[in-house]
Amino acid sequence: MDKMIMRHMEFYGYHGVYPEENKLGQKFCVDLELSLDLSAAGKSDRLEDTINYAEVYGLVKSIVEGKPFQLIEALAEHVASRVLQTYTRVNDLTIRVTKPNPPLPIGFDGVAVELTRKRA
Repeated sequence: MDKMIMRHMEFYGYHGVYPEENKLGQKFCVDLELSLDLSAAGKSDRLEDTINYAEVYGLVKSIVEGKPFQLIEALAEHVASRVLQTYTRVNDLTIRVTKPNPPLPIGFDGVAVELTRKRA
């Protein structure tokens, strides 16, 4: 299966367990790997034979910058299910949501969750 990979999409959202996260917000990074057949698009050079990654970006942006979730696990699950519902050419996907600066007094480069979901 072919892949379309969208790396390090940055958004500003209000997700988190702590009230200050919901009030102040913070940056989130999303990586999305979509598995689909790209052979028709490779041969035809037509947008109609693939999925428009600008539209996928817009969908992800609307979710990450929309309704707050407490957990990045729930955010990732929601994005995954909406992408699979919207883009029927996608057979499966892997999504990684990273919170680069969680409000914790520990030193690390952030926390991420990664989910893989397949079309039912």
